[in-house]
Amino acid sequence: MKTVRVAVLFGFGINCDHETAAVFRLVGAEADRLHVNRLIESPDLLSSYDILAIPGGFSFGDHLGSGRLLGNRLRFALRDPLRDFVANGGPVIGICNGFQVLVKTGLLPGPPAGGDTTPDFEQRASLAMNESGRYEDRWVTLEFDPESACVWTQGLTRIDCPVRHGEGRFVVEDESVLDEMDAAHQLVVRYVDPATPKGEGRTDERLPYPTSPNGSARNIAGVCDATGLVFGLMPHPEAIYAKWLHPDHTRYTAPEAEASVPVDERSLGEWEGEGLQMFRNAVEHVRNRSS
Repeated sequence: MKTVRVAVLFGFGINCDHETAAVFRLVGAEADRLHVNRLIESPDLLSSYDILAIPGGFSFGDHLGSGRLLGNRLRFALRDPLRDFVANGGPVIGICNGFQVLVKTGLLPGPPAGGDTTPDFEQRASLAMNESGRYEDRWVTLEFDPESACVWTQGLTRIDCPVRHGEGRFVVEDESVLDEMDAAHQLVVRYVDPATPKGEGRTDERLPYPTSPNGSARNIAGVCDATGLVFGLMPHPEAIYAKWLHPDHTRYTAPEAEASVPVDERSLGEWEGEGLQMFRNAVEHVRNRSS
């Protein structure tokens, strides 16, 4: 079986690197915490990895806007390695601040579907301050587009996980960008009302606060590029790798995990949380591609 290597960036205020590396290890990958400076000094290092993860945190203290400085650093110092990594089929995930970084680099949402999807590092969206005007730390319910090509979300329908951000409102300059992304199934993850039937919660109609914690356009919680390889989301799926992390676990009202593998083959068995499948999907995608 192929050893899948994951580069998990850390440094300069990134603070979820240990958790992100841990969930990849739980699903059978070899995860290295890689300092941003080391990667910039040795850009060829990226080609020795199969997956790139940019975790959450407060990179560079969110000065000049969340993800802006780290996004610029990656865009200008690692432009060619990042472009080649994605062009060669490498999955990339950005979680919370990592999502902000991917948007600021232009890797998300990336060039429109139907043409050349090679990363061009043009910024087409942003993540603005929450409409509440404050930092939001709460649990939310998410649903996934079943028709999306996103390699990270295959087989997932609905999960609960936490958000922890002050700038998570997905915005675009022109509404037509969202129409194009929707048609290409790039609006992968949306906040939904947990009272709706599973699989029927996604809607373009803006949901009230706090169901949508930030007022994001079309209740967007995460998007992918046209290839389905690059994926970013504001909520933290690594924070629900085990069922007992859900706040309703001890009340016996937490949702069941939706892993696509039999219980006896799961890394944590009956303890597996809903978020772990996302990371397993990427690891299995790499293995299947190399087989």
